[in-house]
Amino acid sequence: VNEQLIADMWAPVEGFSKLGSYEGNGNTDGTFVYLGFKPSLIIFKNVDVLGSWVMYDTARNLDNPVDTRLTANSNSTEGTSASMHVDFLSNGFKHRNNDQDLNSNDTFVYMAFAENPFGGTNQPPATAR
Repeated sequence: VNEQLIADMWAPVEGFSKLGSYEGNGNTDGTFVYLGFKPSLIIFKNVDVLGSWVMYDTARNLDNPVDTRLTANSNSTEGTSASMHVDFLSNGFKHRNNDQDLNSNDTFVYMAFAENPFGGTNQPPATAR
């Protein structure tokens, strides 16, 4: 069998991006995740159940709560929901919901990218826009 495989490889860059996982708490006073920077884009995926790749960014959401989202695995337009929102904080993010795609009692993976990347240890800040 001749199969072709494609793999996207990602690695965190201190002060620019962070990849990780967290355990949801199923509470409307949801989980806080420390990033070390204010995010401009976060992509979430519940790995315990079938669900969407949910994306939130600061281009669609100028203030908290961040509630306008895109779903990477569908062709639907951006959506907004009162039950699916997140606060983008200066050092991470906090869920303000108990939705299955963001903060149920499950394990989630995420990719976050900084609004103002500042470099890592012995690295100059990335100030270009």
